[in-house]
Amino acid sequence: MATTEMRFSGLGGQGMILCAYVVGRAAAVIDGRHATLNQAFGPEARGSACSAQLVVSDEPVMYPYVRGTDILVAMSQDAYQCFVGEVRDGGTVIVDESLVTPGATDRVRVLTAPATLAAEKLGKRIAGNMVMAGVFTAATGIVSPDAMRQAIRESVPSGTEELNLAAFERGLEIGRSIACPGEAVEARP
Repeated sequence: MATTEMRFSGLGGQGMILCAYVVGRAAAVIDGRHATLNQAFGPEARGSACSAQLVVSDEPVMYPYVRGTDILVAMSQDAYQCFVGEVRDGGTVIVDESLVTPGATDRVRVLTAPATLAAEKLGKRIAGNMVMAGVFTAATGIVSPDAMRQAIRESVPSGTEELNLAAFERGLEIGRSIACPGEAVEARP
């Protein structure tokens, strides 16, 4: 893989910025790749649109913004509708099936996962972001599961490590059941 441009999106309070941060940390600090992260928030602290742009590459990243999305992770309908048009032909869209109803398309690959429902079954809806991180990891092969585990331990608030790791593991299971690792993304030069 040369370069992969990704957008993680949802509503403030869902933890999608943290999700992107963990993926970027896993890729750059632990897996030894290069990554840049940019984030955008709505004017409210919770409940408004938020997104993070993450670029991961085998080479130094010369432009830190997403020019064309290879992978979109969306945990709200508004985020999906706002960003799905930016996904490159043949790209991958991963959505939370209880929060997003994707439109019919043959232009991109759409994977649906019960991230919020799985997190609720673990006892904390807020862990849906780490379920989605697990789905992302299994479905894309961008980062290794071990790097993600380490990045989660180092990135989440103290005292929440076990919950977040359990959510991630559940997401890996879900991701493996809906996609083959590495199948979703083609390297771009």
